[in-house]
Amino acid sequence: MTDWIRLQAGSDAYQQIQENGLKQQDVGMLLGASGGPKWFVLQGLDQFLFGEFFKDRKQPLDLLGTSAGAWRFASLGQPDSIAASNLFAELYSSQTYSEKPDVNEITDEARALLHKYIPDNVVPKILQQDIFRHHFIAVRCRGLVASERKLQLAGLLTSAVANGVNRKWLGRSFERVLFHHPRSDAAFSNSWNDFKTHKVPLSTDNFKSALLASGSIPMVLHGVKDIPGAPPGIYRDGGITDYHFDIDLGAVNGLVLYPHFHNQVIPGWFDKHIPWRRTLGTQWPKVVLMTPTEEFLARLPFGKIPDRKDFATLSAVDRYKYWQQAIEQGKWLADQLQEWIATDKIREKVRLWQ
Repeated sequence: MTDWIRLQAGSDAYQQIQENGLKQQDVGMLLGASGGPKWFVLQGLDQFLFGEFFKDRKQPLDLLGTSAGAWRFASLGQPDSIAASNLFAELYSSQTYSEKPDVNEITDEARALLHKYIPDNVVPKILQQDIFRHHFIAVRCRGLVASERKLQLAGLLTSAVANGVNRKWLGRSFERVLFHHPRSDAAFSNSWNDFKTHKVPLSTDNFKSALLASGSIPMVLHGVKDIPGAPPGIYRDGGITDYHFDIDLGAVNGLVLYPHFHNQVIPGWFDKHIPWRRTLGTQWPKVVLMTPTEEFLARLPFGKIPDRKDFATLSAVDRYKYWQQAIEQGKWLADQLQEWIATDKIREKVRLWQ
């Protein structure tokens, strides 16, 4: 039988799975990356994890995401997580724009999607429950990158050059802001020292603004200004500092499950074209990385996962059809993972991530 999903585990996670298999109570964190519509191939995994896998969860589970990862996880803690996840997938995949949308149009569409996905009356319910603890990352902009005019582009180019020399130099333009569940102390982040990091409790006043900021791509959407409870300023996409993450996860109490659409883990947004900047299992001993196999990708239309370029290269009708097929095919990953966990076959399928 063809393997549709690849499981790679850091040393500690690999040893634990060999001894005990994979049990939901052994998981301490769910990790979700930036990447726009690439997440559609993970929708099936989300459905399995949000529903069947974590249905009997008793202890808190930390959710850490940026951009699309944070938006996906916002289904958890809603009265019906599966229905919310399906709604998000439908709203996202059915977006339409004019022939040449500007920043105003795209920002308005994102705000409208957010309000349909998470009505105001749902936010208190998400924050009052204590099983699924949300943590969103956004960045607070400094200098030129805080501008909403052409100066922003100059600031981004300068940041890219600085990042190319030394990733820590990105901190001259961006500060990481971790918005966290009100009953979480986000202690897993205490050792993060690569960038200045602020911790801000989530509330009914800032939940949706923080989530919007986490996905506010520079030059594509407007930044979010002066989020309640956070330091004043302009906030943008958390993927700038934490695209696929390169953070210390050693303090997480349990395994870290990372459903991911790519076989490479790219630390920050500006690192996409710096091939030697990659996060490896040696750096994340507790992480279980779950990705589609090459065989899975070959069966997708165009032989690739969805991406933002599809908005420009495909008609709205063709794009919707393609993205729906990616969502449907993503269920193969979930079905296979569920079978491997139930039969304990996961012990032989998981590989040591090095």
